Amino acid sequence: MACSTPPDRLGKLDLKKWRGDRGGCKNERKALLDDFKAEQKTLMGKLADDVGGLLGRPDIQQLGERNLKFYVYFLEKGAQCDNPAGKSEAQKVILKFNAVGLLSEITYQTRPL
Repeated sequence: MACSTPPDRLGKLDLKKWRGDRGGCKNERKALLDDFKAEQKTLMGKLADDVGGLLGRPDIQQLGERNLKFYVYFLEKGAQCDNPAGKSEAQKVILKFNAVGLLSEITYQTRPL
């Protein structure tokens, strides 16, 4: 995937629009949420680099214990749009990658990170 252009769609999910809404600040990701949820099974088990190529660079990337990795994508406009380093209560999707870098869990949160 590194040598090719990422696709514009994954099923019904408009990846171009998803990638273009950095931080969820345009509120476009929120409108894509149902399409995103419909493609969760397709994303599960993919490598972190492949998921990043499809969805774009995560808004927040965190490393956890035992080589776990988390990608956070904000779904709506919030405090993160004015202060990227601050806490935000905007709705977000969190992708958890296991120790070998495969997507193992997708959760949704509205509490500060």
